[in-house]
Amino acid sequence: MLLVPCELECNCCHKSMTVCLWVFDVRDNDAPLALSDQLGLCISRASAAVLNLNCSLVLLPMCRSLLTFVRGTHMLSSRKTRRLLDKSKTFHVACGVAICVFSVVHVSAHLVNVVNFSSGYSDDFPALNFARYKGEDPKLIILTTVPGITGVLLVVILFLMFTSSSYCVRIYNYEIFWYTHNLFIIFYIILMVHMVGGALKYQTNIEAHPPGCLRANSSSAEQQEEELEQRKEEGIRCRAEAHFQPHCPQTWLWVSGPLCLYCAERLYRYIRSSNPVTIVTVIRHPCNVIELRMLKKNFKALPGQYIVLNCPDVSSFENHPFTLTACPTKNKETFGIHLRVVGDWTQRFTQLLLPDMRRDLDVLPVVHQRRYPKLYVDGPFGSPSEEVFNYDVSLCVAGGIGVTPFACVLNALLDEWKRFRLKRLYFVWVCRELQSFYWFAELLCALHHKLWHENRPDYFNLKLYVSQADNLQCISEEKYRPLASRLQVGRPKWKLLLDDIGRTNTHKRVGVFCCGPKGISRTLHRLCNTSQFPGTTFEFNKESFR
Repeated sequence: MLLVPCELECNCCHKSMTVCLWVFDVRDNDAPLALSDQLGLCISRASAAVLNLNCSLVLLPMCRSLLTFVRGTHMLSSRKTRRLLDKSKTFHVACGVAICVFSVVHVSAHLVNVVNFSSGYSDDFPALNFARYKGEDPKLIILTTVPGITGVLLVVILFLMFTSSSYCVRIYNYEIFWYTHNLFIIFYIILMVHMVGGALKYQTNIEAHPPGCLRANSSSAEQQEEELEQRKEEGIRCRAEAHFQPHCPQTWLWVSGPLCLYCAERLYRYIRSSNPVTIVTVIRHPCNVIELRMLKKNFKALPGQYIVLNCPDVSSFENHPFTLTACPTKNKETFGIHLRVVGDWTQRFTQLLLPDMRRDLDVLPVVHQRRYPKLYVDGPFGSPSEEVFNYDVSLCVAGGIGVTPFACVLNALLDEWKRFRLKRLYFVWVCRELQSFYWFAELLCALHHKLWHENRPDYFNLKLYVSQADNLQCISEEKYRPLASRLQVGRPKWKLLLDDIGRTNTHKRVGVFCCGPKGISRTLHRLCNTSQFPGTTFEFNKESFR
């Protein structure tokens, strides 16, 4: 273990300076140092700095209320800024991946350091050693020290959170993802104490023991006499032995700010959602879809936003997001959502709402009124669909139940379409079954008739596609005739559709909004980046609120 003085030159003033590095020598005193011995602590220290930064940034995208406030403040956020806020989930995932990658680097470097501590133990500097004796088992060092035990716990928690965040787990068993992801609370608590009694130490008495007093703590009398003569010749006087103490933990400096901000937001959301909502009606639609109409005092929302539901009778800690399909207005205070029964939570929730529900597929909706369970609503929160009205021309593409973000947009246009900046709306809805169009058939027909009577039939361009042609039946009801004339069998030709929109709306910026399967969103995203028309720009916006 050596204190090595190094001459460095400052890039600003080009003056030389002397810095001293304590280096662990795991070989004989005269043998050269291995590269891993010199870089182990440096790599672990550098990776720890990256981890501190990402552990602080990963919390910011989860402050949903703050992001909604920034999005709604048009004086502070431009359209580009709001579109960047739409990437909050991507930013959260990127920070999570960075934490996993640099955790591997950090752990690998410390495994090398533990071996070096054990094999390079020195009796001359007992305070600087992390091992208790030479040749101590590295596993014993890890399992009997605070940094070692907390490091193992952090790795286990991070592994559970990372594996449960995979797409297959979130789709087929969302409960596992939800509960393991909430381990982040324990993760941050352990992270705060991880550096207590750490391996990195610094010298506290540099003036009494200046750099250059090599082996001042040496136990050999001959070496002490030789070094004393050498110090006298060089004019360096050593008045005391070197003293060391661990570095103060700095993780809390990085994490405390975002963590306090996140905790304050969670407290605000808890207070806001503490009162249960009143379920007005439950409507059963075809294809296993349930519509909820609710009422809550002082609840305000904008078209395109979403809420988070919590039903204690199903799960006290589990919450699920749902897009609003109807917002409160001056004439109607109720708001609604449409949910499809596809998972364990929605199945149990539906059984509480409709205990006598049968699984037959009715064409016409059925309204149920009874005593409902307690339901708490958190939100609303912002989403990309809010930007539909901020373009002159917008294209909304929905796949199946992905129509819910745009249903609220259509309801807003039905109330008063003239007050928005939007001049033309293209609406494309793709479903596997014909019965799915009955979810919002009355809404689509009402908007069509309203614009037709106000002499603006070109304002709303509707296209419906049913992908499965087996046992296909036409929409025969007279009141749904506008839908029957716009119904096509098969899948849309996306390139031809965008080319037609580009030719019709030259020298304009077209907002493209998609909520549906990944295949559709990837195709539209690629086409928006490659479509070329004079002055026409396509801006892709992907709906994602989980």
